[in-house]
Amino acid sequence: MKESIKTLLVITSLAFITSGAIAQKKYKNTTDIPENIMTPNVVETTIGTLEFFDGVPTKETAQITQVFLLKSRGVDAFLKGIPGASLQELRKGPAALGVDANGKVALFENLMDSHALFLTANTSTLYIFPYVNTKDDGPVVVEVPPMMLGAFDDAWFRFVSDVGLAGPDKGKGGKYLVLPPGYKGEVPSGYFVIKPRTYATWLFMRGNISKGVD
Repeated sequence: MKESIKTLLVITSLAFITSGAIAQKKYKNTTDIPENIMTPNVVETTIGTLEFFDGVPTKETAQITQVFLLKSRGVDAFLKGIPGASLQELRKGPAALGVDANGKVALFENLMDSHALFLTANTSTLYIFPYVNTKDDGPVVVEVPPMMLGAFDDAWFRFVSDVGLAGPDKGKGGKYLVLPPGYKGEVPSGYFVIKPRTYATWLFMRGNISKGVD
C-alpha cells in the first residue's frame, strides 16, 4: 500500500512538471507584440482621459469620444458649407437688382468704394458680374471683351477656369461656352469650353480702366 502511494506521488509530481514545461513552451508561430503598438490602458487627451481594458474603451470613454465626433463632424459640415453659402449670397445680391437670368450682367458704373459691401474688393477696379446658370437654358455662351481679368467658379466656389489675361483667351477676349454638368451633346468649335460641376456658375471680371472709367 505504501509502495502504491509513493508511486502515485511520483507520477503526480511528474505530471505537474510536465504540464509546467508544456505551458512555458514557445511555439514557432508565437509573435511578441511590442508594447508601443498596443492600446494603453489610459490615454490623456485634449478631450479628457480615455480608459481601455484589453484594448476596449470603457463606457465613459465611448461616450466622451462619441460626443467629440458628433461635434467635430458638425463643425466640419459647417466649415465646408461656408463657400457654398457665400457664393449663394453673391448671386442673390445682383439678382435683387434684376440680374436674375442668363444674358443679364451687373456692371459697376464707377470704381468700387466703401458703399459696396464686399470684403476684399479693390477700389481701383471696375467689376462685372454676369448671370450664368445652365439649368435654366442649357449651355450658355459668355462673350468676353479684350483685356479682362477674372475667373469662373462653380456653386461651391471651386475654381473652374481663369478668364481674360490669365485665361485661355490671353487677354484678347473670346467666347466661352459653359456646359451643364454631365453634358453629352455636341460641342462646337471656336469656343473656350467651361465645364463646372454645378449648374449655377459664378463669373466675376475686372474691367480694364487704363483709358479711364468712361
